[in-house]
Amino acid sequence: MNDLSSIAPRDKAEILAQALPYIRKFHGKTMVIKYGGNAMTDPELQADFAEDVVLLKLVGMNPVVVHGGGPQIETALKRLGKKGEFIQGMRVTDSETMEVVEWVLAGEVQQDIVGLINQAGGKAVGLTGRDGGLIRAKKLKLLDNKDPNVEHDVGQVGDIVAIDPSVVKALQDDAFIPVISPIGFGEENESYNINADVVASKLASVLQAEKLVLLTNIPGVLDKQGKLLTELTSREIDDLIEDGTISGGMLPKLAGAIDAAKSGVNAVHIVDGRVPHAMLLEILTDQAYGTMIRSY
Repeated sequence: MNDLSSIAPRDKAEILAQALPYIRKFHGKTMVIKYGGNAMTDPELQADFAEDVVLLKLVGMNPVVVHGGGPQIETALKRLGKKGEFIQGMRVTDSETMEVVEWVLAGEVQQDIVGLINQAGGKAVGLTGRDGGLIRAKKLKLLDNKDPNVEHDVGQVGDIVAIDPSVVKALQDDAFIPVISPIGFGEENESYNINADVVASKLASVLQAEKLVLLTNIPGVLDKQGKLLTELTSREIDDLIEDGTISGGMLPKLAGAIDAAKSGVNAVHIVDGRVPHAMLLEILTDQAYGTMIRSY
């Protein structure tokens, strides 16, 4: 934890008192957290994240972590002399690349996160989409942006067919914190690499989570003047997409967020993972450390 000794006792008490109504409100509720960006690569922010997840569990919430690992996959492929190829922002995943993706995500990255959470006093368990038949997938059909009659072959990149959350629920009920790698399996037992934002959004919907938290490398959704929009409804987001305020890399992130908000997740938070303990502050205080999208 960051040093609290510099904070006056009265201010400390104020912080704790402010958290209490939120702790009461969210007790027993599920929080799906997409872990990515700087929070995932900066050692101090990694430790902060692990502590935040453990604290949420200790005060009676049920955090479920879904992680990405783009930079780590890129590094591993470079070491093997393979150059990453992308079509419309999607990594082309041949069978050799898929092997690398699996051992980086389900091995190295997942076990690092599990270790950090355990070190912070939690009981984390790593899962992939295979475990308990969690994520059934099929090959993603990627249509060309300009000509929808053209379909690009991006290899073993997957689209979710179904999520069976029973293994996640069993672990949650037993004081464990599930840490999920976004790898699904197909009808022929083949593996698929799936976008982690998509997995987190779909899982939040299936679990009827109270919140979906997306940790990113941006302050949140900004208006045309670059000012943070702290609260939005899904309808307001549709308007912002239409007038071009939201574009580029933010679109796929928000598509999943909007889907989750429309299918029963009460609130989706896009949180700046570069701020220490931003996730905890966003969930347990009145201050905004990102954008909250309400389902209504």
